[in-house]
Amino acid sequence: MSRYTKRPFLRLLEAYVLSSIGHLNDDQEYALNEMTPKLAETFGVMGSWFDIVAAQMEFPPSLPQRIKEIWDTGLTRANELGFAVDPLEFARQFVDINFPDEHLSNAP
Repeated sequence: MSRYTKRPFLRLLEAYVLSSIGHLNDDQEYALNEMTPKLAETFGVMGSWFDIVAAQMEFPPSLPQRIKEIWDTGLTRANELGFAVDPLEFARQFVDINFPDEHLSNAP
């Protein structure tokens, strides 16, 4: 079973994190932009997909910069130790650690 089967909002949160650290690829960005009208209708929020996710989760405006700082700090440490860092794995772990399932189950 996919981690997204009963929690499709996870994909949006992971995309939010990837976008915040500058690792959302063009295909993902395009798909999310195409989904924006449906997301706006579903959540009753106008704006970009990024803005809609932030509004739904009640994120502060400073969160993308804070996520980027965490990424940059971890990346520097990993590079110093000779480790590779996968942006997608970072996004998954960031979401898993910071956004409990109980909250996500309330998202449509």
